[in-house]
Amino acid sequence: MLTARTLGTQGLIVSSLGLGCMGMSQSYGAPEERDERESIATVHRAIELGVTFFDTAEVYGPYRNEELLARALQGRREHVVIATKFGFRIENGASTGLNSRPQHIREAVEGSLRRLATDHIDLLYQHRVDPAVPIEEVVGAMADLVRAGKVRFLGLSEAGEQTIRRAHAVHPISALQSEYSLWERNLEPRILPLLRELGIGLVPFSPLGRGFLTGTARRAEDYPEGDFRRQDPRYQGTHFDANMRAAAAVHQLAARLGATSGQVALAWLLHKGADIAPIPGTKRRRYLEENLGAAAISLDAGAMAALDAALPPEKVAGPRYSEKQMAMVDR
Repeated sequence: MLTARTLGTQGLIVSSLGLGCMGMSQSYGAPEERDERESIATVHRAIELGVTFFDTAEVYGPYRNEELLARALQGRREHVVIATKFGFRIENGASTGLNSRPQHIREAVEGSLRRLATDHIDLLYQHRVDPAVPIEEVVGAMADLVRAGKVRFLGLSEAGEQTIRRAHAVHPISALQSEYSLWERNLEPRILPLLRELGIGLVPFSPLGRGFLTGTARRAEDYPEGDFRRQDPRYQGTHFDANMRAAAAVHQLAARLGATSGQVALAWLLHKGADIAPIPGTKRRRYLEENLGAAAISLDAGAMAALDAALPPEKVAGPRYSEKQMAMVDR
């Protein structure tokens, strides 16, 4: 059973597990594998099972994912929290760089409101930190949108310590969205303590380790053209072999607990704190239902310690992004 969690000190209430919608429109699999009817049915099933937190972005598609989510939420808008993101320059149907200039933020939000068929965005994130625009100007523009009633709560994605502090001093930040899982624990030394100091919630994306924690990962070359995993260093060569061996320890622990390894990975995150709300992504109901089963798994201190020990950061081989993608992570 999903419970409610509060992100930040401003009172943003979401379900303990949300739904990442990106894969319904891009990045995973070939285009012919995507079925809009199944994606919409997945959103509807999520709501039936207690999910209230749905994550999208203007750049997903681009634009198509927000439009898809709007169709799925028709007649259900008042029951859910919609999170979307701005921050990229989009030209000729593709992202061509970063843009968080205040005028662009205003234009991006108007576009998102129109595509999402709503008069307000519940949680607005800056998708990536733009080094060309001071974060104070970015958050100032975002705060103006809160005062105008077009946005309820503010968030950042993949932001570093100083950026978070400076942003929070302008207007309260309710959530940071960043990659965090048993598989990727870069937030633990410095970012997580900072979030708790400031009273900011965490929304982990890729909480299933991009497939490694579910046992479904394949080598980079086995994915279709256009699938981002073809370029992911952790799926390539000897990195892939080492990572499959590392993830095996989690699969073994999950078998002893009578659950799937993906469920255990999500349960581990849920047990890391009531200020954490993961957003596992899927475009199919059967995977959604499996993921939500994590909410029923109880992990005692011994199980948590065993999982922490099973997959320490040094066991994961390869950088988490390509060099170009890592350049957009504010660390």
